[in-house]
Amino acid sequence: MVPDISLGGRTYGLLAYLYGPGRRDEHLDPHLVASWQPELAPDPGRDPEATLKQLQERLDLPVQAVPEHRRPKRHVWHCPVRTAPGDRRLSDAEWAEVARRVVHATGIAEEGDEQACRWIAVRHAEDHIHIVATLKRQDGRSPRRHDDFNRAQAECRAIEADFGLRQLNPGDGTAAKRPTSAERAKAERTGRTATSRELLRDHVRQAVAGAADETEFFRRLTEAGVRIDQRLAPSGDVLGYKVALPGDRNRHGEPIWFPGSRLAPDLSLPKIRRRFVRDGEPDEQAAELRPRPSGAAPARARRAAADLVDTVPSVLDEANEAEAGTHLSGMGEVLDALAQTSPASPRQQTIEAARAFERATRWHSRAERVDHRAVRSAARGIVRAGTALGRGEDGGATAMLLSTLVLATMAVARWHAARQHAQQAAAAHQAAQHLRAAYQTAATTPMRAMREHGRRLSTPDRHRHSDTVETVLPGQTDDLRRERGFDALLATLDHAQRAGHNPEALLHRAVAHRELDTAESVTDVLVWRMRRLGNLPAHEPRPRTTAKITKQQPRTASVHTATAAPPRAPAHPERQPRR
Repeated sequence: MVPDISLGGRTYGLLAYLYGPGRRDEHLDPHLVASWQPELAPDPGRDPEATLKQLQERLDLPVQAVPEHRRPKRHVWHCPVRTAPGDRRLSDAEWAEVARRVVHATGIAEEGDEQACRWIAVRHAEDHIHIVATLKRQDGRSPRRHDDFNRAQAECRAIEADFGLRQLNPGDGTAAKRPTSAERAKAERTGRTATSRELLRDHVRQAVAGAADETEFFRRLTEAGVRIDQRLAPSGDVLGYKVALPGDRNRHGEPIWFPGSRLAPDLSLPKIRRRFVRDGEPDEQAAELRPRPSGAAPARARRAAADLVDTVPSVLDEANEAEAGTHLSGMGEVLDALAQTSPASPRQQTIEAARAFERATRWHSRAERVDHRAVRSAARGIVRAGTALGRGEDGGATAMLLSTLVLATMAVARWHAARQHAQQAAAAHQAAQHLRAAYQTAATTPMRAMREHGRRLSTPDRHRHSDTVETVLPGQTDDLRRERGFDALLATLDHAQRAGHNPEALLHRAVAHRELDTAESVTDVLVWRMRRLGNLPAHEPRPRTTAKITKQQPRTASVHTATAAPPRAPAHPERQPRR
């Protein structure tokens, strides 16, 4: 059950929306389910003689009764409360109880207080109600609604338990501010895929990813087409910033600005500065932990990032919360860098994964941050290398990094769950789902080429490599054969042997390197681990077929043509391409 509190200044406008047809005619049978005093609250939905104006005047009466200078500028308190998808349908009586419990918990109208604020609860859909209150008590005082959002959240958790509804994770006050319903409606009207707040948050996080200093950070924002307004001290130093989307204006034609701290708690300028390389320290490119096969810069940067991301689970096992926080922040930057440089096909899922994972990088911890330049340098390398192609070594390296990120993200989810960080664990699980979808898209071409290679192996070679799998993973070969990636695993063992590796030893390393319990496809994980640990190419080139080139016969003016003789079979079978 999700409450969403906001303030406004027009009671009649909100009532007109609640009792109207909705923006897509989705409002059905709008009516009151509860109010501060039923006999005083007319219901325009069920009473044909009642009007919206009458209801608005009754609600606003305590506000209008006080002198104008004491009236709050935004006197309308609005709290939609929605059940989770899959929850049972609540009756009007149950929704009435929900409304009374929420206004009591938030201080709007405590039970037994006859001088409390006036309020109503309108239902116009099966899964939610809208609670509307005016913020002057009937004795002229203001309600005590300090921390009303968190109090509403806590009460909704209790209501879920009492009503047998789906139990949502409790909030911890570290989440980024959610878009308002007005922002979502505006995004729909303008045809945007997300609200201005969400798009700007993406732009800022992507500009931060791997940036060396704030000069580069602001330059990246400008290159992304974002409007920037810097707050300067008399000395000229930058104290803060706010951003806006081009063309995004309010009713007065002014740009709609969002300070960084309103986009997310960790996007204020002071907190962004803590990520940058310290003065006097060298600017690092993405770390190259060992010699790499030749290939384009995006592929090399992704392989280097995969090496560093692969260390995150082991760091989490041993690190304190400060160290874990810095590594998760760096891992989030890798995701943001990947989101802006991914091939077109997996890009949207990668963007969604980055959006979800950023919630997993914040929780209550006052420990000092430690240096995490290594992981940040991986993000920097990805950004500097540019957009990767969706094919060849670039495509394979993208799939390799995504496969590594899936398991690392699952490790992050387990780490948060063990510390009762419910929101962060859920966010990491959600990010892993998006990463799996992005991996499936990115891995389609390279895995198909590897499977074809595996199927072309001679029967003795297939038997030999299958025996290797049985030796390393006794009793599991039959299960692995049923996975689509088994032929790709045999191809990788064959490739490792031709590259001078001991296939059995390399497979042992891949199996022992990290757990496989959270892998949806064990063979896929082992393929990418072996190729990364053995410095094998991430893409298997397709074999070139031999085609006989013949000269084109000149056309004749005659409309009659002789019947072509069937082609003669070659004297020798076509040779297989060299592997």
